[in-house]
Amino acid sequence: MPRGEATIGRVMAQMAMVMNLDKCIGCHTCSVTCKQAWTNRTGVEYVWFNNVETRPGQGYPRCYEDQGRWRGGWELNKRGRLALKAGGRFKKLITIFSNPVLPSLDDYYQPWTYDYETLTNAPLQDHTPVARPKSLITGKDMKISWSANWDDDLGGSAQHGEKDVLLGQVCEKIKLEFEQTFMFYLPRICEHCLNPSCAASCPSGAIYKREEDGIVLVDQDRCRGWRMCVTGCPYKKVYFNHRTGKAEKCTFCFPRVEVGLPTVCSETCVGRLRYIGLVLYDADKVLEAASTPDDTGLYEAQRSVFLDPDDPHVIAAAERAGIPRDWIEAAQRSPVHALINKYRVALPLHPEYRTLPMVWYVPPLSPVVDAVRDSGHDAEDHRNLFAAVDALRIPVDYLAQLFTAGDPAPVDAVLRRLAAMRSYMRDINLGREPDAAIPERVGMGEEQMYDMYRLLALAKYDERYVIPPAHAEQAHKLEELATECSLDYEGGPGMGGSGPFGEASGGAAPIAVETYRALRDRQTSDTPAAPLDKDTRVNLLNWDGKGSPPGLFPPPPPGGDATGHGGGEVEPKP
Repeated sequence: MPRGEATIGRVMAQMAMVMNLDKCIGCHTCSVTCKQAWTNRTGVEYVWFNNVETRPGQGYPRCYEDQGRWRGGWELNKRGRLALKAGGRFKKLITIFSNPVLPSLDDYYQPWTYDYETLTNAPLQDHTPVARPKSLITGKDMKISWSANWDDDLGGSAQHGEKDVLLGQVCEKIKLEFEQTFMFYLPRICEHCLNPSCAASCPSGAIYKREEDGIVLVDQDRCRGWRMCVTGCPYKKVYFNHRTGKAEKCTFCFPRVEVGLPTVCSETCVGRLRYIGLVLYDADKVLEAASTPDDTGLYEAQRSVFLDPDDPHVIAAAERAGIPRDWIEAAQRSPVHALINKYRVALPLHPEYRTLPMVWYVPPLSPVVDAVRDSGHDAEDHRNLFAAVDALRIPVDYLAQLFTAGDPAPVDAVLRRLAAMRSYMRDINLGREPDAAIPERVGMGEEQMYDMYRLLALAKYDERYVIPPAHAEQAHKLEELATECSLDYEGGPGMGGSGPFGEASGGAAPIAVETYRALRDRQTSDTPAAPLDKDTRVNLLNWDGKGSPPGLFPPPPPGGDATGHGGGEVEPKP
């Protein structure tokens, strides 16, 4: 929405993500690759920076959405001002050595391995030996009764389904019939909020939000292990490393993002459901938006914080704020901005926590389509789909509890746009004349609907990930931030501490931007063995053994030989 230049406050840039839940198949590839990259060390066996939950379900950690118990996020006090639910400075001071509001290991789950030695060393016997599960915490035998996604595919729902926090906030019909109604997967990472309650909760100021891209990180040197951040985060995406005594969290893979590469979870996503892009926002509007009196108004309040990167006034204000021109252009091409503000099909996760989260979701349409198909009607006809959205209040109400603080209207509007897109594109794919009335009914034009379809269904790599690399003039600053972010201490998150003789051997691998630039070059170059920007690199794989390989010696000066002395003949290059 255009604004006058006088109404625009301090313009800042924020890296953000959108996930299309209609595409998630619950394969957990994102979780596994994130685990291998960042939390494959002792002390964080139970930690999943990225996890995939089955909904309805309790989530991870168990019932993390019950803020009456965990006291995460913000609330409005009697004077209408923002205050941490867990209490202010005085309350933190009197409980600083024993924080009473923390999930226990059982709420996360006790990680385990199996006694494989019994299988490999068992003597010949009549019965097959059994590899019993053993706790990675105590080393003793254990019974597996909970994990990071115990509700996977509604497994155990008869036992645990009624414990879903959101089901207790909607009608009785949903509680009793949700198994027959719908099921979907919900991938979660740190929200990298505009108004992070974890940072406000930290007594030592160890959690901070990077000015240049908004990524929220933990300074391991300043962290004292008070764990107030664990309580303060309503999404419970800050974890405690019991080996180092430090807090750790998702870093949005900042060493990759700084050179234009997507996060590991996005890079490896099988369903290609993740989008990463830059969003410009008015920092002076954040407090006002987070202080919106009515919870159901928080979604629109946060949308109003975002700025239109094509608005000349916004561009001028961004340049004055020191945002590089290529970053502004990246914000204009951002798929995140398009899905949130242009097409309006992405919604925030639990806006009622008032942290202004920056990982948004396109809600799933599949339950609606399945219900229409099961009734014997054409599941792609827009009239049937629109009627189904009205009739199926069960999933809409549940989704509203997740994404719009209980207000079904925005969810209903998103599902109508998605249903209209599906119906409109069906005519095109079958060679029929498209019906312009379909996008018109949801307030969109035909070209806009086709562009939304392309982004959601057919977007290529560089359309899903529009990530401007960090500038050379920021390199020193970013290097300092990298050392603050726990990547070089013993057992630091995923970047070192491993050698040829086990985890404790070898030193920490150094973090260098050039390492990730080389990775970027290999992934994007047409000639991986000899990137285009390395003209003098010697490629012996293509050398036929005759003469000297191209690039081995510098080119001779005009009129001179290969050694730089005049008069000799130069051997022609093969």
